[in-house]
Amino acid sequence: MAGSSAFAAMAIVLMVAFSPVVSSLRPGLGVCRASGYLPGRSGNCVKNNDPDCCEDGKRYPQYHCSPPVTSSTPATLTLNSFEKGEDGGGPSECDNSYHSDQEMVVALSTGWFSNMARCGHRIKITANGNSVYANVVDECDSVHGCDEDHNFEAPCANNIVDASPAVWNALGLDQSTGEQDITWSDGDE
Repeated sequence: MAGSSAFAAMAIVLMVAFSPVVSSLRPGLGVCRASGYLPGRSGNCVKNNDPDCCEDGKRYPQYHCSPPVTSSTPATLTLNSFEKGEDGGGPSECDNSYHSDQEMVVALSTGWFSNMARCGHRIKITANGNSVYANVVDECDSVHGCDEDHNFEAPCANNIVDASPAVWNALGLDQSTGEQDITWSDGDE
């Protein structure tokens, strides 16, 4: 009897200890926690649009998931140039192309990007009562970063819609703030 209660206690301890790992791998539960940490490495970070440039030795959270998508998903809008030589890094993942700052384009955090499943889809972005549509062309990588491919920037948070200046302008937002609370939804519905 004492052995079975010790076994039950051990099972409970293991379940509690591994629950963050399980929930980070199961975004359908509505919980998305960091799945690891990336050691920072500084480099030649293009500083346009006030990027989060990596620092040597700093640890950056990595996310394989994002919060669930709803008809009004809370997110943080960040500013990104998708033009060659700017802070967006390499060409967009969806079409292997660069995009003008006048195009209505976005990159989504890794979980929302969903292994390219949203490539070419439109999303609806709402801020301060204004709404616009933009095309998904890239991933705002929530796992990798601090390297040349990612402009020596930290991995994105798990709730980022990284948008071109055109999106910011269409929403009537001040680009100098660099971040804006928004909601978004799939626009192809």
